[in-house]
Amino acid sequence: MKTVDEHLATVLAGIGPLSPLELTMLDAHGCVLAEDVTATHPLPPFDNSAMDGYAVRAADIATATASTPVTLPVVGDIAAGSVTPYSVQPGLCVRIMTGAPLPPGADTVVPQEWTDEGLAQVSIRAAASVGQHIRRAGEDVVPGTVVLTSGTHLGATQIGLIAAVGRDRVLARPRPRVVILSTGSELVDPGQPLTPGKIPDANSALLTAAAQEAGAIAYRVGIVPDDPRQLLDALEDQLIRADVVVTSGGVSVGAYDVVKDALGRLGTVAFDKVAMQPGMPQGFGRIGPDQTPFFGLPGNPVSAYVSFEVFVRPVLRRMLGVEPITRPTVRARLVEPVGSPPGKRTFARGWLSVEHGKYVVRPVGGSGSHLIASLSGANAFIVVPEDVTQLDAESTVDVMMLERRQR
Repeated sequence: MKTVDEHLATVLAGIGPLSPLELTMLDAHGCVLAEDVTATHPLPPFDNSAMDGYAVRAADIATATASTPVTLPVVGDIAAGSVTPYSVQPGLCVRIMTGAPLPPGADTVVPQEWTDEGLAQVSIRAAASVGQHIRRAGEDVVPGTVVLTSGTHLGATQIGLIAAVGRDRVLARPRPRVVILSTGSELVDPGQPLTPGKIPDANSALLTAAAQEAGAIAYRVGIVPDDPRQLLDALEDQLIRADVVVTSGGVSVGAYDVVKDALGRLGTVAFDKVAMQPGMPQGFGRIGPDQTPFFGLPGNPVSAYVSFEVFVRPVLRRMLGVEPITRPTVRARLVEPVGSPPGKRTFARGWLSVEHGKYVVRPVGGSGSHLIASLSGANAFIVVPEDVTQLDAESTVDVMMLERRQR
C-alpha cells in the first residue's frame, strides 16, 4: 500500500496555479489577484460632507452655543451627486447632504442635529472647528497608490476597493472548475422515491459543496449507472468544462466497478490502496486531451469526504494559487480513547473546542465509513499516525480543523 504522503505527493506533482485571466470584479471574488491595482484618482475623489447638515465658515459660528445660537441665511441646497452652483460667502450657509461636494468658501459642516433644521435660515446651537465633518479628497488613497498587490486573495472588501478605484475588471487566477459524478445503479437523486435496493445519492451533493468551500466552481453532474459506456460518454461530455474531474464509487474490487473499465480509453489512471482509514481505495490519473486531473474516490460518503479533504482539496487550492493548501492542524487534548488499524493513518471524526484556553477534541460517532450523520456532527478529524493503534484519553493529538462553527 502507498502511504498517505506518497499519494498526496503523486496527486500534487505537476499541479500549479491556473493561468491568469481578465475577470469581471465579481467573477474575481474568491480568486487570487495576478496584477497590482493602482488608484488613478483620489479616494474620496473630492472634498465632501460626512453629515447631513449645513456647510458654513467656522468663523461665522465661533460664538454659537445652545443658549446663544447663531442664525445664518440658507442660500441653497446641495444634494449628493450634484455639481454645486453655490459658494459660501461670509455670514451665509448652504444646506448639504451626506456625500455632497463641499461648496467653495465653506470650511466646516454643522450637523443638522446641532440646528433647528431651518430652510430659509437656520439657527445653529454649537460651534464647529475648521475641517470638522468633512471628508477630504485623497485622505483614504492618493492617486498612484498601489492599493492591492499581486497575490492578494480577493474577498468582499478587496472587491469593494477594486470598485472604489474605478476598475470593473482585474487580472486574476480563476477558480478551478470541478466536475463531480456519482457512479452506481443503486443511486437515485435526492427527493425521488426510494424503491427496494435504492439509496439517495449523497456523495455528489457532499463533494460539490466541499469543492465550493475549497474555492472552486463545482458542477454536480449527478448519477451515472454501472455501465462503462454511459460513464465514458458522461466524462467525454464534461471534460470541456473541467479543470478537475471527481467521481465517487466504482474504485474497489467489486464485479461492477465501472470506473476502472471506462477510464483506460480516456487516459492513464492508477488505482491504488492507500494506507488510510477510511478511504483506502484511491484512483488518480490524467484523462482527456488536456490531461485533466482525475480523482476516483470511494463510494461510502465518509470515505469520499475524507479522501476529498486529504487529496482533492490541496490540488484545488494549489490551482487557485493560495496558501496553505492543506487544512490547518492543531494539537489538542483527547477526551476519549481512539483506536486505529495497524499500519494505517486514521482520520477519526471529532469535535474540536476550546476549554480554559486550550484545544480539546472529542470523538464523534462510530468508525463506519457509511455513517454520514456522525460526519455532519464533526468539525475536525483526529489524526492517528500509521504506527499507532491506540490513542488514550488525555493524550495530545494532531487534529485537522475542518471548520470553525460552534454548537
